[in-house]
Amino acid sequence: MTDSDKTPAPISVRLEALLFVAAEPVAAAQLAAALETTTTDVEQGLRALEESLLARGLRVQRHAGRVQMTSAPEFAELIERFLGLEATTRLSRAALETLSIIAYQQPVTRPHVDSIRGVNSDSMMKSLLSKGLIQESGRTDGPGRPILYSTTAEFLQHFGVNSIRDLPPLDLALEEELKDVSLLKG
Repeated sequence: MTDSDKTPAPISVRLEALLFVAAEPVAAAQLAAALETTTTDVEQGLRALEESLLARGLRVQRHAGRVQMTSAPEFAELIERFLGLEATTRLSRAALETLSIIAYQQPVTRPHVDSIRGVNSDSMMKSLLSKGLIQESGRTDGPGRPILYSTTAEFLQHFGVNSIRDLPPLDLALEEELKDVSLLKG
């Protein structure tokens, strides 16, 4: 049988093969180039792949316009035990508070986080950076050009979500409070 006689595998299957061997998250455009197709076709294939993986132990994770294949979060404890890894590091209440502000407000500066929390967040930010849960994602154009922070793919893995869009909705009262703080600062 020649290559021309073979029916190509569905795009979702070919995407699964590429994501399986990818060492890091990849952009849809990179996948489209490898498959010699459009990013629209890749996005449709990714949705089909995501749906087919729901009954399996893998997931497609999206972050910052890139995708990667990961193990399903519901199997984290099983995988940790199998690999002999220590239990997932617990985050303090202050770290969770800081991280949630960054997750819902990103990209955000440390002074903005401080204004919402009402305390200095420098040590929390350093801790979250060292754990790989947040990253520096640029600088503002304002005075002093403060650093902007956003969450990482490791953040998504740690909390078992596939995308920032999958985070639970922000409590409306808290959302209004955050807007008020932003307006006072702005």
